[in-house]
Amino acid sequence: MNKIIHKIIEPYKGLPKEIYIIFISRIVNSLGSFVYPLLTLILTQKIGISVSKTGIFMTCISLLSAPGMLIGGKLVDSFGRKKTILIFQSLALIVFIICGFLKPSMKMAYTLMMAPIFYSFCMPAQDSIVADLTTPNNRNEAFSLLYMGHNLGFSIGPVIGGLLYKNHLSFVFWGDAFTTIISLTLILFFIEETSNLKINKKEEWTLEKEEKGSVFKILYERIILIYFALILFVYQFAYSQWAFLLPLQLSNIFGQEGGKYFGFLAGFNGFIIICSTSLISGWTRKMNCFKSISFGGILYSISFLVFAVFKSTVYFFISIAIMTIGEVIVAINTPVVISNNSPASHRGRINGVLPTIYGAGWAVGPIIMGKFSSRYGIEKSWITIFAAILIASMFMRLLAKVNRGKITNSY
Repeated sequence: MNKIIHKIIEPYKGLPKEIYIIFISRIVNSLGSFVYPLLTLILTQKIGISVSKTGIFMTCISLLSAPGMLIGGKLVDSFGRKKTILIFQSLALIVFIICGFLKPSMKMAYTLMMAPIFYSFCMPAQDSIVADLTTPNNRNEAFSLLYMGHNLGFSIGPVIGGLLYKNHLSFVFWGDAFTTIISLTLILFFIEETSNLKINKKEEWTLEKEEKGSVFKILYERIILIYFALILFVYQFAYSQWAFLLPLQLSNIFGQEGGKYFGFLAGFNGFIIICSTSLISGWTRKMNCFKSISFGGILYSISFLVFAVFKSTVYFFISIAIMTIGEVIVAINTPVVISNNSPASHRGRINGVLPTIYGAGWAVGPIIMGKFSSRYGIEKSWITIFAAILIASMFMRLLAKVNRGKITNSY
């Protein structure tokens, strides 16, 4: 057991101390991730919104979050990373507190809509801080550690949320707010503003040097990042369905107990991430990031095909395991590609624009597949998703070949 623990911890030694603080903050914040994993069920079962309208509602949340990411990106570069997180995440936790006092209704739904919009302002700041504190030599490990921290908490949070969901919905919201307060306290007292931080970086890392001009000028000069984001759009479209279609599928099979089973699957997802992230990070560190992400997409496609064919809980857990390995590969390599190829002066804006592009896949996924599943059924929906992500992974592989040497993948 000690050897296993040592093998997991070893790659993360020697990182900046702030990374470890953020790691703890991520664990605490994710430990209270009660609301979002259950959002589909809250809207359909507790409030009584139809499946298709729930898809529209979730899509509206994502669409309204897009301007937040763009504005947040600008604020991150001009106003500061830390200030942006503290202000807007505080507003989000206030929304959760209010929702805890509301009865399930459309008033609750519209109020709840504000939380992810406030969170969207913070998203460009989070990756920008990590990029500021690291170099390409340790960036893979830093993003890997923080991703594992997020899922260390997430492996427990949804399970607790699933148990509270049926009879104690208010505590789902209040628990999320409480852990957010603790997370923000750690950032407030232990993380300094990093926008002006100068890390010793070798001269050959020219793609991180500060530049002048608009973010559109920078992206035009690095057009490969746009292609990268467009392919990830399909990845996000497909991945959004495990939080949308899967809860509905479980609800059809298990009724009111569907929330509990989804909580267990989400917890299992987090458990696999904790066990595998360190190993996957070490395995992919010297690989071409595009090839790694392409392989992650193939694993996605396999798991979604299993959802379409099998209905046994055993196969659901197997499918989640396959999907999770793909998720880890995609998640730890995506910010590395973006950070390694973004000027320090434009990190916030690039981390606002690119996730807005590929995040749109997550936005339109529920509304499109909500209508599609209502007409053709959940099984055919999974088959459609399987085909889409398989094609996207092939394009990602092609991107690695045609752009070899034109963009920095890893060091």
